[in-house]
Amino acid sequence: MKVVDNLKNIEEKINKACEISGRDRDEIKLIAVTKYVSIERAKEALEAGICDLGENRDEGLLNKYEVLKDEPNWHYIGSMQTRKVKNVIDKISYIHSLDRISLAEEIQKRANEPINCLVQVNVSGEESKHGIDPEEALDFINGLSTLDKVNVAGLMTMAPLTDDEQLLRRCFRKLKGLQVEIQKAGLRHAPCTELSMGMSNDFTIAIEEGATMIRIGTALVGEEL
Repeated sequence: MKVVDNLKNIEEKINKACEISGRDRDEIKLIAVTKYVSIERAKEALEAGICDLGENRDEGLLNKYEVLKDEPNWHYIGSMQTRKVKNVIDKISYIHSLDRISLAEEIQKRANEPINCLVQVNVSGEESKHGIDPEEALDFINGLSTLDKVNVAGLMTMAPLTDDEQLLRRCFRKLKGLQVEIQKAGLRHAPCTELSMGMSNDFTIAIEEGATMIRIGTALVGEEL
């Protein structure tokens, strides 16, 4: 299907989730995850009206950036190797995977301007997933206070791949609760206004539980590569 047709279906689901949860559609940023598709398909997403693209490897991002430049807002959504920071730091709007001090220090070293970072939290406790333990997140964020190029814009998580709605809700609620805790701390370097959670299989639940960013790949642009 064309991206514009997929987008229409997704927008209907977003609007319904917003209606259920009493939220405004403008609170939700839709990120098209283009890591498995061609530059042409990414262009199609932009032509459909999507402003934000997500990539999880520096090679994929740089290949698309060479053609699309600053037309989209670029989100780095995958685990970032410290040595790769220099390749992409001046091209991206958000990093969704800050999970260690060494990465934050490299961002500080390489960034010309403050960069919006989302701290990745492993709320599900799955060993296969990256991210900081929820109980350690506030201390971790406190430890970033001297890094003026690292703006903790929010939190990110990846929920389990499951059809268990209650389990998904518990994961998303845990991240929302952590966000509230961090905001109460009143940290200047950590406004923590964003919650990046929800993908193709669970984004409506994520919206109902407070997501401000949803990362959708398969349901929106497919997996053509």
